[in-house]
Amino acid sequence: MRPQVNFESPEGLPAPPDFRTANPAASEDGIYAKVTRRLVGFLFVCFIFAFLDRINVGFAKIGMQADLGFSEAVFGLGAGIFFVSYFLLEVPSNLLLGRFGARRWIARIMVTWGLLSMATMFVRTPAHFYVLRLLLGAAEAGFFPGVMLYLTQWYPAHRRGRVITLFMAAIPVSSIFGSPLSGWILRAFDGQGGMAAWQWLYLVEGVPAVLLGWITLRYLPDNIAQAKWLSPGERHLLQQRVASDAHHASAHRMRDAFRSPLVWLLAFINFAFLCGITLAFWMPSMLRNAGVKSTVEIGWMVAIPYVLAVIGMLVLGRTSDASGERRWHSALPGFAAAAGLAVMPWTLDNPTLLLAASTVAISCNVVANALYWNLPTAFMSGAAAAVGLAFVNAFGQIAGFASPSVFGWLFATTGSASLGLGVLAACLALGSMAVLLMPAQAVNR
Repeated sequence: MRPQVNFESPEGLPAPPDFRTANPAASEDGIYAKVTRRLVGFLFVCFIFAFLDRINVGFAKIGMQADLGFSEAVFGLGAGIFFVSYFLLEVPSNLLLGRFGARRWIARIMVTWGLLSMATMFVRTPAHFYVLRLLLGAAEAGFFPGVMLYLTQWYPAHRRGRVITLFMAAIPVSSIFGSPLSGWILRAFDGQGGMAAWQWLYLVEGVPAVLLGWITLRYLPDNIAQAKWLSPGERHLLQQRVASDAHHASAHRMRDAFRSPLVWLLAFINFAFLCGITLAFWMPSMLRNAGVKSTVEIGWMVAIPYVLAVIGMLVLGRTSDASGERRWHSALPGFAAAAGLAVMPWTLDNPTLLLAASTVAISCNVVANALYWNLPTAFMSGAAAAVGLAFVNAFGQIAGFASPSVFGWLFATTGSASLGLGVLAACLALGSMAVLLMPAQAVNR
């Protein structure tokens, strides 16, 4: 339900004159549309390159294994160790964002992760690989929970579903365009300038993050009060809406973030859902093993599930906001992703069936994870949100380390991906069931 527009300030003083319009509800929608175009659009582009720099290791793996002799276990540990430093620095990073401001801190994150992603082109040994992936995780820590916290300071809960899914659509979009781009770079740049194709991949895809980081310093306001592109009345409305919405959250203080069992439940759900990201690291090589030889063709095939994920995220984000229902919108795609993973072991020798099963698994996993973020952002506000969102995201990143490492070890030990896929399916099924344990009254708003 749309809240009634209140033309008085929290202290009872009249709002600025330009706040009064003939159609207040339409005016409010227009103000939020302006904010979304200005902020979410830019953050969306930044997240595209954040996610691309995180997962391009899956495409680089094809050349790195051939050139450097990395085993599946080495690759799995290198892919996963990123999340160790990411996990350890999530909460400190979100607290520093509050100290230095979103503009400077997000810019710092982007510049350092772009430089470290480019530095991966110099890897020669497993030790080099592990160190750079560890540093990359440290550099990127805080970006995602920082943006989630930032959005709670601009949007009330009843508008947040569509905004969060729009921002998180950067994940599938980065794969829609990034996967074919990665495949093309591997084919077109191989041997150019005396460098291998995978080295060019890290170089070309790391540069945009550095450039966007410098742009962030001039473009992104730290808060509503600094948004000079809004009128005084528009800033007043946004501040009033956020202040009013914060009263409905269940957790406000920093200590609430760790004392509430629901925060720990949210952390487990995030862990379970993020286990599914492991599949993205192995899909290019699994398709090659199934008989697809062209890296460009593999790139286009890997992009398919992400096209469907974008559609699913935007549609379900809108229906979730319209209905106020949050739990089933995340749980049902999670169950579908688990089913897709459970079927995959029987498709590994057939590229068509493998693509079909992986499309269900990946697209539904991405949708479930995007809709999930409506739960913690509705449940927490204030100091609890600053720490709690970072903690929930950080706990989930344990899966980012453990899941690829275990998957790679199982693959190397058994010689097949089948057992690892079954473990991933079980994790997603448990996470989906845990979503339904969240009290409806705490999150459905």
